Amino acid sequence: MPANLTLDSLRDLVAEGEIDTVLTCICDMQGRLMGKRFHAQHFLDSGHEETHGCNYLLALDVEMTTVPGYKSASWEKGYGDFVHKPDLSTLRRVPWLPGTAMVMADVLDHHGEPVAHAPRSVLKRQVDRARALGFEPMMATELEFYLFEESFETLWDRRWTKPTPVVRYNNDYGLFGSTKEEAVMRPLRNGLFGAGIPVENTKGEAEAGQEEINIRYSDALDTADMHSIVKQATKEIAQGAGRSVTFMAKYDTNRAGSSSHIHQSLWKGGTNAFRDENGEHGMSATMRSYLAGLLAHAGEVTYFLAPYVNSYKRFTVGMFAPTKAVWSMDNRTAGYRVCGEGTKGVRVECRVGGADLNPYLALAAQLAAGLKGIEQGLELEPEMAGDMYHAEGARSIPTNLREAAEALTGSAMLREAMGDDVVDHYHRAATWEISESDRVVTDWDLQRGFERF
Repeated sequence: MPANLTLDSLRDLVAEGEIDTVLTCICDMQGRLMGKRFHAQHFLDSGHEETHGCNYLLALDVEMTTVPGYKSASWEKGYGDFVHKPDLSTLRRVPWLPGTAMVMADVLDHHGEPVAHAPRSVLKRQVDRARALGFEPMMATELEFYLFEESFETLWDRRWTKPTPVVRYNNDYGLFGSTKEEAVMRPLRNGLFGAGIPVENTKGEAEAGQEEINIRYSDALDTADMHSIVKQATKEIAQGAGRSVTFMAKYDTNRAGSSSHIHQSLWKGGTNAFRDENGEHGMSATMRSYLAGLLAHAGEVTYFLAPYVNSYKRFTVGMFAPTKAVWSMDNRTAGYRVCGEGTKGVRVECRVGGADLNPYLALAAQLAAGLKGIEQGLELEPEMAGDMYHAEGARSIPTNLREAAEALTGSAMLREAMGDDVVDHYHRAATWEISESDRVVTDWDLQRGFERF
């Protein structure tokens, strides 16, 4: 769905006093929106052409630490600037912020070339690859999160201990319980719709205080843009209501994790190229080879679906997060689920990713693996059925970030699809995350050993 402003319509709204601020947004490695707040008139005068930001924005960790070991940005290179080039096709209102519009921006070098490791660039490269094969990738993400009574500031000061879910019990699909959440969820739905984002629905998920929001499928780049805006909006609207949310993959040992399932198909000539009325389960040969590629390279792409140490704590038996990278028909215990059997909407759902993934990188990695399967004409392995948690001999999802990082750096497929520099860049992000986790003393360490060791 296209965004709902043009430069001309923005100019009219600025003249009428309705818009006074424009956000220029890039997506960082962690999937967060970074950028500047322009006075709207300056954006109209020149900011819509380009602005600039420090290149360290794509070489930081969650804590904004200047991480050593990156080729693209370092103290030795002086931490210069990249160009932020607004993509005016993404210009839209931000109804939940007074007088505000926003635009997504691409990250370019000073020669006007895309910065290869910028998340939006990584995805655009794979979209171009799909289009060269005659396909348009159509995708959607289902995003889960937890909603709490306390504000971000209150929980920060409490060191994030004992957050109180707005609904105290498992409220999966429950309409009475989700009424209690409408102070946040209703303005979220309406705000996103007002921003030109086609919200389908929200619902209570399968744990106390857990929510899910679904946005209509779109082309891959639009889907990633919308995903990043949804996360931003959710945090801002919750903050405005004095509440807080978390998109951690696993915030509590005893509660289910939060996922970001990725639905995907390839279209050609306005129809779903994954559909074959005469194929088994309505799946075309194209779909079968694409899915075969996802499975063949499942371990290699896991880092882009689960990028943190915490991400792997979500893969818990019996909590609806998969542990096996296999495919099955409409089976929520499998890592890859075929949905829409025999219909025009037949598609693959990757259930591996957590809510902490970067949407651009995750979608790009899925496309890279699936397209490789098509290029090689891979044969799809037999479907697995039943309880995948206890399926002996089934292909396992990497169990920790170390395994995923090794699979990433050793992936010939990803190096060919994304480039060595991109793979090396994100492998460095993974090794830094691992080293920081190894270094830091946790509450678990203290509780387990302070007195008893």
